[in-house]
Amino acid sequence: MTQYPGATSSSSSNNSPSAFNHVATTPSTAFTSLAGSPGPTSQKLQDSLPIPFLPPSLDEPKRNGPQLPKYLPQLPINATPTEVAEQDLETPDNWVNRNPELVRLTGKHPFNSEARLGVLFACGFLTPAHLHFVRNHGAVPQVNHKMSANWTIRVHGLVEREVTFTLQELQENFPVVTLPVTLVCAGNRRKEQNVVHKTLGFSWGAAGALWTGVYLADVLDHVRPIRRQAKYVIFEGGDNLPNGPYGTSQRLSWASNKDKGMLISWAMNGLPLEPDHGFPVRVIVPGQIGGRSVKWLRRIEISDCESQHHLHFWDNKMLPTQVMPDQARAEKHWWYDPRYIITELNVNSVIAKPDHNEKLYIDKTPDENGTIASYLIRGYAYAGGGRRVTRVEVSLDHGETWTLGNIEYPEDRFREVRHQDSFYGTLDATERDTSFCWCFWSFDVSHDVLASCDALMVRAMDEGLAFQQRDMYWHALGMMNNWWFRVAIHRTVSDDGKIVLQFEHPTLAGTAHGGWMERIKVAGEDITKPVFGEKGRDLAPRVPKHQSEEICLTKPGINRKITLEEFKAQDRQQPWFVVNGEVYDGTPFLKDHPGGGDSILLVAGEDASEDFFAIHSAEGKRKLAEHHIGTLMTSLTKERPITTQSDDAFLERSRWKDVKLCAIKQINHDSYLYRFGLPKEDQPLGLPVGQHVFVRLRRQDTGEMVQRAYTPVSQQGTVGFIDLLIKLYLPSKSIPTGGKMTTGFHQLRIGDSVELKGPLGSFIWDRPNTALWKGIRRIIKEVGMICGGSGITPILQVLRSILQNAESETRVWVISANKTEHDILCREELDELFALHGRERFKLHYTLSIASEEWSYSVGRINDVLLSEHMPRHSEHGLILACGPDAMITHVIKPGLQNMGWDIEKSLVVF
Repeated sequence: MTQYPGATSSSSSNNSPSAFNHVATTPSTAFTSLAGSPGPTSQKLQDSLPIPFLPPSLDEPKRNGPQLPKYLPQLPINATPTEVAEQDLETPDNWVNRNPELVRLTGKHPFNSEARLGVLFACGFLTPAHLHFVRNHGAVPQVNHKMSANWTIRVHGLVEREVTFTLQELQENFPVVTLPVTLVCAGNRRKEQNVVHKTLGFSWGAAGALWTGVYLADVLDHVRPIRRQAKYVIFEGGDNLPNGPYGTSQRLSWASNKDKGMLISWAMNGLPLEPDHGFPVRVIVPGQIGGRSVKWLRRIEISDCESQHHLHFWDNKMLPTQVMPDQARAEKHWWYDPRYIITELNVNSVIAKPDHNEKLYIDKTPDENGTIASYLIRGYAYAGGGRRVTRVEVSLDHGETWTLGNIEYPEDRFREVRHQDSFYGTLDATERDTSFCWCFWSFDVSHDVLASCDALMVRAMDEGLAFQQRDMYWHALGMMNNWWFRVAIHRTVSDDGKIVLQFEHPTLAGTAHGGWMERIKVAGEDITKPVFGEKGRDLAPRVPKHQSEEICLTKPGINRKITLEEFKAQDRQQPWFVVNGEVYDGTPFLKDHPGGGDSILLVAGEDASEDFFAIHSAEGKRKLAEHHIGTLMTSLTKERPITTQSDDAFLERSRWKDVKLCAIKQINHDSYLYRFGLPKEDQPLGLPVGQHVFVRLRRQDTGEMVQRAYTPVSQQGTVGFIDLLIKLYLPSKSIPTGGKMTTGFHQLRIGDSVELKGPLGSFIWDRPNTALWKGIRRIIKEVGMICGGSGITPILQVLRSILQNAESETRVWVISANKTEHDILCREELDELFALHGRERFKLHYTLSIASEEWSYSVGRINDVLLSEHMPRHSEHGLILACGPDAMITHVIKPGLQNMGWDIEKSLVVF
C-alpha cells in the first residue's frame, strides 16, 4: 500500500484532507479498530459505524438504513431475498441474492434487469436496492467481509502525489457526504427503438437513491493533478471481462468540480452497496448515463487521454441515424469518434399512471356539488447535467394542443435544511442549484374529457430549453430515446352500459410482448408516425415511410433468363431457389451455410423471399448476390407441398408458424425439456418418423434471429404440443459467447413464442421394416444407431417406431456415447425399451469418457473396436443411423464403418 507523506497512526476524527499529514495504518488494522472482529454484525453495530463497510446481512429480509429526519423523503424498505434465485443457481453469480420479480433482460447471465414501470413508480422518489435496475457485463466480483476490509483504490498517473486508499481511509480523511441521485441507463426506452428496427442492445429504466461517500473532487484536490498535462480521469472496476475490466473516463475539469456531484460511494439508501450495485465501492456520476458510474472501483488514473478500456469505446455511443447495425459492426471508426460519445442525460418523461392494460370505468354523473369524477395522470421526468425539468406538458388531442402539468421535485426538500450525522455525513443541497434527481408530474383530467380521447401524450423541457421531440431519432445503439411518450386508449362498453377505457403503453419491460408499437407494426402501419383513432388518422401527416439501405441482390453481368420449367426440373439436391424473382444456386453454400444445408434444401424449387428477409442481415444479403444465376421469367406461385399427413396437421413445409412455450423441465445439469403448445389441443404435429423441424427464435439479448433443426422427443401421435430436448451451451471459458441457438432457448420464459417449419430431412421410417431415404424405399432388417450426447433425439424417434410396432421384425443395435453418466439423456426410456424387447431384437450399449469404478459398460470414446463389437455387420438390408458432433462422424464413425465393410454412401444416414 502506498504510504502518504508524513506520519503516524492516528485516531483523529478530522474529516479534512489535512489528516493525510499522519501516517496511514495498514488496511486490516484500520478496519478492525473501527469495526471490531471481522464477520457479519448485528444491525445495532452496523448503525454505530460511521460508514456502512459491512456487506448486507442475510438474516434480515427487510432492512432500512439509519432514519432520516421526518421532513425529508423517507428511506424505502429494502426487501432483497435471503436466498439465491433459481435462475442464478447454475451461473457464476450463484451466491448473489436477487429479487425474482425483476424483469431479466439478457436471460440468466450476465444479470441485467429492471423493475416493471408500475412497481418502480409506486416506490416513489427513492428506489430500494432490490428494485433498482442492474447493468452487468459479466459475473459479479465475489467480495466478502474480509476482502472489503482490505479493498483499496489506487489513484495514480499524472499527479504529484500517488496514493492508495482503503475505504476507511477515505472516510477518515475526507468529508463524508450523502446526495440524492437518480441513475438512468442510456438504454432507457430503447425497446421502442428495437420495435422499429433491432438495435445493438436492450432496455433499462431509471431509479433514484441516496448515495453516501466522498466527493471525487476532494480526492483529486489531494493528489494534485499535473496541470496542462492532465485532461481526463479514468475509472476501472474490479470485474473480470473477456476484453478486460469495465472502465470509462471523465473530463478532469468536470471531475474536479463539486457542483457536478461526482462521488466515490460505498452506501445506498443508508445500507452497504449490494453486490449487483458495486459492493464494496463504486463511482456515482450524477446527471450522466449510468454507464459512467463504474462499479467495484479499483483504480483511478489521471491521464492526458480518455479511457482506452474496450467498453468505453464499444458502448454508450449515439451514432448517426444512417449508420445501420451491420455497418457499425463492420466499420470500427464510428466507435472511436469522440463526437458520438454519450455523457449527460437528455430530457425525458414517461407516463406511469395509467399503467399498461389498466382499465377505467367512466362515470359522467356529477356528484352533489356538480363535479364530474376525474383521473390523475402521473409520471416521472428527468434531465441531465444538473439541469432542472422546468415544464411537463400533456396532450389529449394527438399533439395538436398541450397543457402544463404540475411538477413536484422531492429533491428540493434536501435544499431546505442542512442535515448532518455520523452515518450520512453531510446531507446538504442548500448551496447547490444543480438537480440530480427525477421529478414527478401529474395532470388531472375529468372523466367526460378522457372518454373522448384516443391517446395520452407527454413531453418535457429542461432549463436549457431542450425538449422532447415528436419523432424518434433511431440509431444503431438505440440509446437516449426520448420522443414523446404516448399511451393508446381503447374504448369498450360494459354489460351495464358504462364506457370502459383500457390503456396501452408503447412497449412492456424486458422481453414481454405487447404494447401499441408491436400491434400497429403487425398491422403494417408506420410505427414511427403512430396514429390513434379516427381523429388521429385525419390529423396524420402524409409522409413516405423510412427507406432502409438498399442492397443489390444480383450479380453484375448475369442476364440469364430461366423458365419455370427449367427451374422446376432442377435436381433438389443441387438446390435452386427464388428471392424477389431472381434465381440463386445454393449448392456451393450447402456446407458453409450457418443454418445448415437443410435450410437451403428446404426451399429448393420454391420462392424463399419471406424466409430470407425475415432472418438475414445486410451481410447475408451481400453473400446471396454471389450465388445469383439468373432471373425467373414467370412469377413463382406458392404451391401447397405434397404430404402424407392430415390436412389439420400443424407443420407446413414452406411457412413459419408460431408455437407458445408452456412448460420447462430440467432434465440434468445442462439439459432442459421445452414444451410448446400447438394452436389446437387436438392438433397433430404432422412430423413423419425420422424427420426434423426447423425452430426459429429471436435472441433476447442481441435481437439476432437464429434457427436450427431439431427432432422432438414427444411420442409419435401426440397431439396439441411438441417437446424439444435441448442441451444448453451457455457462455463459459471454453465457449465465451455460448451456443447461439441454445443461449436463445435459455432466455425463453413461459408464454414466449418461437416459430416452427417442416418437416425436413431426407430420411423417413414410414412403415414396419421400411425406410424411405433420398426418395428410395428400402426393406430394412438390421439398423445400427450411434449417438453422441443430445444426438439421441432423432435416434430415439426411429427406435420407438421400430420397437413399439408389433408388425416390425427389424433388429436394432444402439451405442450411446457421453462424457459422464449424468450426461446420458433419455436413459430411463432406453433401458425400459431394452428390458421390454430383449437381447435378440434390441442391443444397447453405453460408453463414457469419464466413469466410476462401478460402471459396467465401456469407458472411452467410440473407436473401431467398439463399433465392431456393438454394431451389426454389413448386409444388403442393413442401415446405420448416426447423430453427433461432426468430428465424431467424420473421423471415427465413417472410417470405422468402412473398415467393417459398410458402404457409407449407400448405408450411412447422418442426422
